[in-house]
Formats: sequence, C-alpha cells, structure tokens
Amino acid sequence: MNGFYASVELLDHPELKDKPMAVAGSPKNRHGIVLAKNDLAKKCGVVTAETIQSAMRKCPGLILVPPHHEKYKMYSDLINRIYLRYTDLVEPYSIDESWLDVTASKSIFGSGVEIADDIRRTVKSELGLTLSAGVSYNKIFAKMGSEYKKPDATTEITKENYKKIFWPMAIEEMFFVGNKTAEKLRNIGINKIGDLALYNETVLIELLGKHGSDLIKYSNGLDDSPVALFSDREKIKSVGNGITFKRNLESEDDVLTAVTGISDLVAFRLRKYKMKCTGVKVDIKDPYFKTITRQKKLESGINTAQAIKRTAINIINSTEFNIDKGRYKPIRLITITGIGLIDENASEQLSIFTKDIANAEKEENIERTMDEIRSKYGKDSINFGQVIGNDIGINKE
Repeated sequence: MNGFYASVELLDHPELKDKPMAVAGSPKNRHGIVLAKNDLAKKCGVVTAETIQSAMRKCPGLILVPPHHEKYKMYSDLINRIYLRYTDLVEPYSIDESWLDVTASKSIFGSGVEIADDIRRTVKSELGLTLSAGVSYNKIFAKMGSEYKKPDATTEITKENYKKIFWPMAIEEMFFVGNKTAEKLRNIGINKIGDLALYNETVLIELLGKHGSDLIKYSNGLDDSPVALFSDREKIKSVGNGITFKRNLESEDDVLTAVTGISDLVAFRLRKYKMKCTGVKVDIKDPYFKTITRQKKLESGINTAQAIKRTAINIINSTEFNIDKGRYKPIRLITITGIGLIDENASEQLSIFTKDIANAEKEENIERTMDEIRSKYGKDSINFGQVIGNDIGINKE
C-alpha cells in the first residue's frame, strides 16, 4: 500500500489531500515520532520514525493527525479480502503488504501484470486507496518490485531484467539488509546489490553467518520459498503492549500502576485470541533510551492481568532499575509481552497446589466478567483500582 496509515486518514480528512500531513504520536504523551506521511510531506524530506520536532523543522506547515490502529486493521482486512478473490494463496507480510501466488489463476484472470493492475483498480475503486505491486517469479523480487515504482504502479521483475534493475541499486535497497548489515557490507567493499550477488560466499558467511549465504541467494533471484495459504497463517507467537509514560516512573506506586495497566491490555488480548502464555518478557527503557530486556519461563500457562502483573513485577525488581524497596531508577517506557503461547484449552500438568489452581480460576473468571462488561459498555466502563485517576498515561489517548 502507498503511505497506508496516511492514506487511510485522508479518507476521513479529504481537506488535507493537498497539504503536507503525517500520522504521528502525541508529543504531549512523549510518543512524538512520525508513523506515516503523505507524498507532499515526503517531498519536504519527512521520513518515517523521525521525531515530530525534526519533521516540523523540515516542513513548517506539516499537519499532524493521530493514529487510529483499529481503522488500519479494518482496511487491511478489506484489502486481503479483495486479494482472496483472485487466489487463496495470500500470505500477509505486514498490515499493508501481502504476497500472492496467482500462478493457478492466470487462466482465469490473465497474466501476473494484468492481475496486479486489476487489483490496483479494484482497491482504488472500492476503498479509495492506492497500492504498488511487484510481479515476479519469487517472493523477494516481488517485494522489491513493489518498492521500485510508487505510487500506484506495477513493476514486473523477470529472470531477464532483474540484474539491470536491481544490481545497480545501493546495498540498503536489498530486502533483509538493515542499517547495521549494510554498514558491515560496505566495510568490505559491498556497496551495490550487484556487488553482493557476485561476492565470495565463504567470506560472507564468516561475516554474517547463514544470513550472508541467504543474501547472496536472494540477490541472484534464487529464493524458492512458497506463498502460504491464507487459511494456514501461523498463529501469533507473542502478545505484547508497551507504553511511553507521560513522566518518568520512580516510585513503587508508579511501577505498580504501569504494570497493572499494561498487564491488563496483554491479558485481554490473550483471552481474545484464546491463548495463554508460558513466559513473560519485560523491556524497560530509561530516559536516555537505554533498554534492558528480561524474561521468565512459567510452569503453566496464564492469561490474567493479575498473574502477568506478578511475574512482570518480579522481573522488574530483579533488574538494576530497582534501587531498593519503593524506589526505582527513572523509567521512561515499559513493554510487557506474553511469550511461548499455547491454546487456552491445551492440556497441562496441574500443580500440586490446589489452592493456586483455585485462585487462578477465580482470577480468570473475574477478568472474563470484566471482558463482558467492557464489550457491552466500552473499554473504560470497568478497570483495576490501581490505574484509576493515574497521571502517567495509562488508558488515556
């Protein structure tokens, strides 16, 4: 999709169509980065993930719109439903990107390019959004082709033209080459994708491990990974939520409030997906953006806010952020993630402590009742007392 978040927001704000605009978090809540931008903002030099202050310096007239993630998810689902009209081999890669294998559909809908063009017209006609498509004989080149020409374009990459199109491009343009990998490659003289394609594989494996071998394969068009059936999408492997707080956390009460609120969000999503986690991971960031990550494996699966909170507090208290009872080094952000997910009905070895089992069942029953109340009366209709009236940004837009 082309500028997906920004394009979706423009559907509700057509008056901003001819003005530079960006979807960005709230500076007030210290979520001040650009999440997406339209073409006019892009022409001013605004880039994704830069701070709002930096973007405003480049583009003084930039108009900021807050994100609405549920809306983006809705449009993502609608777009994939359009794809499914052409093939059941639809593999979502991100919220606004999917791979399609239309090999078996060509006798009905025409060539790959014709199908891509028809999809672009359909998405624009039905949803008012534009996309760029890459058509190729493998997934890697199809993805890179979709990035080659924007907006609203189709690029075909064949076995005959990929060297002419891709090999002169900077190494950073190669799929799966991030900034750190690009720096390592440039340090050994690999500046373009063509340099990578012809490089000594043994040397690259010594530098990057198996990833080095994969990159040589991909740059030579040798990717053979299949497109998965839409119905066979992998179950989610983790569920997490993080919050950058309105002010730094330093007291025990602050941390309890934060962890209670975040654990509630994680637990709600686990129950929504009918999953339990068998481990909890906590990421903590200080005001200087130093981040530490700790995790703990559990003896049995959990999906309640209370159980996740207890585990997360224990993890945090075992870190350098815990100075002593009731005092913490300043904390800017906490992310709590349920990992090692299992089906909520999966059989597990029961603990010998029947009291613990009874308490867990009681907590789960209470929180499922909270789910029902929220579903009927809204997400703010009931909450844990610890987070009510907080000033750190929990449960506030």
